[in-house]
Amino acid sequence: MEIFANGAWLPLIFAFLMGLSMLIYSVLDGYDLGVGVLMRRATDEEKDRMIGSIGPFWDANETWLVLGVGILLIAFPLAHGVILTNLYLPVAFMLIGLVLRGVAFDFRAKAKISHKAVWNRVFFGGSLVTGFAQGYMLGGYILGFKEGWLAIGFAVLVGFCVIAGYCLIGAGWLIMKTDGELQRKAVKWAKLSLRGTVIAIALISLATPLVSPRIFEKWFTMPSILFLLPIPVLTAGLVVMIEVMLRRLPMVGDRFCWVPFALTVGVFVLCFGGLAFSFYPYIVPDQLKIVDAASAPESLVIILVGALVVLPVLIGYTFLAYKIFHGKAKDLSYD
Repeated sequence: MEIFANGAWLPLIFAFLMGLSMLIYSVLDGYDLGVGVLMRRATDEEKDRMIGSIGPFWDANETWLVLGVGILLIAFPLAHGVILTNLYLPVAFMLIGLVLRGVAFDFRAKAKISHKAVWNRVFFGGSLVTGFAQGYMLGGYILGFKEGWLAIGFAVLVGFCVIAGYCLIGAGWLIMKTDGELQRKAVKWAKLSLRGTVIAIALISLATPLVSPRIFEKWFTMPSILFLLPIPVLTAGLVVMIEVMLRRLPMVGDRFCWVPFALTVGVFVLCFGGLAFSFYPYIVPDQLKIVDAASAPESLVIILVGALVVLPVLIGYTFLAYKIFHGKAKDLSYD
């Protein structure tokens, strides 16, 4: 009961809310970043359909990133300072990529036909830069912001692996939201992206315990290993199920077109949960604990009131948008 009396539970609540926001962002904005990267391999007509599939959602998806970073800044100012100091350059590139995507998204619809291809390339480039920057930041975070060429090389590798994961969930989104030739192409893209995603999971799963004796002990000592064993087993099972479904799609009547996307979301959730368990109770790996980095309890109480207002609004808005615009995508039009 002491943890409730002295307010020590507040930092844990905010850590959970921040983690939840980043997980939702990685799923929702992950698929539209993946669609942006996959556009490079589509025809002009297919690109219009791909943009139409994410048009009603992509702007709202990014609000979860704003919420997550906002919680980090207000609730964990010490951690925000450490993280931003070490990741200043990739954060800048991520923001540049997001700006390029936002500009290209609208300009491609209003530009002359001769200029449309340029804005398509800008949208692709912005998606690629954003996804790679996020992966690079994840790689640096996993290593505890270590310096040296080996750390940079690992972060670069994770950057490409995250792009593969985004392409997988983006292809799953296209399988669910499109039909015909574009859907068949999306199945092929998903098969290729699945290979890259499996490599990404293997690399991060191996590197995370190796860089930290504490994490190694959490994962590979009894009885923890018994409680954590379901995470890799379930992840492997979901990967096999995705592979099986991709070999059977597309089906007559478009049945089960939503399954690859749903299974990929499950993979994202399990991987995120594994990382969260690995780093707990630290918010900066092996440097700064959640409790030590948090703002004063009095401040957190006020912030919590605001968070409990904002979070249901975001959830309700997201649910409503996906409910209204469910079904197969059409070409996005500004007429």
